[in-house]
Amino acid sequence: MTDPQGLASTAGYGEAAAALVEQYESVSFADVHRDVLHLFPSRPGVILDVGAGSGRDAAALAGQGHQVVAVEPTPELRSLGQRIHADRDIEWVDDALPDLPVLTARGRSFDLILLTAVWMHLDGAQRTTAMAALVGLLGPAGRVVLSLRHGPVPPGRRMFDVPAEETAQLARGHGLVVEHLSEHADPHGRDGVRWSRLGLRR
Repeated sequence: MTDPQGLASTAGYGEAAAALVEQYESVSFADVHRDVLHLFPSRPGVILDVGAGSGRDAAALAGQGHQVVAVEPTPELRSLGQRIHADRDIEWVDDALPDLPVLTARGRSFDLILLTAVWMHLDGAQRTTAMAALVGLLGPAGRVVLSLRHGPVPPGRRMFDVPAEETAQLARGHGLVVEHLSEHADPHGRDGVRWSRLGLRR
């Protein structure tokens, strides 16, 4: 789906895949998710990483013994991620928000759904559709952990300034409880960029 300027939600990622993978892999899973690590399953579970990018997070979680499904709609990123983390048992899936039709059709459920730097690529209508799709994939005691980028939009990308509280209200409207909300600086040190983190559960 595209916005009025004609940009798809994944615009700019395929062309810059190699540089982006290098950027993603330059910071660790633990550093990126430091303030929400307590929300991740302490025992081996089934985890969905939506917009998995280079597979950094999926690989770290697989290394902890979790069953991990990595959804990545950009072929170039998916291919590089599969190659870089070939030593990890990760199920890579070509699927995309807002509907996640492939996974929805499979009828699977997950203990944790992770969306890192994904949500702000969706417009308002897409975010509503996506939240419903995520809830449909969430297990009985499942959690959603997502991050929102705030700040300048890189050239050629499609991003929206999505307030954390708006996302929290949308989650509540779909029957989820907000159990974590925080804000932190950009782990890559980019000027003007900050992040919100939300932890949601049934």
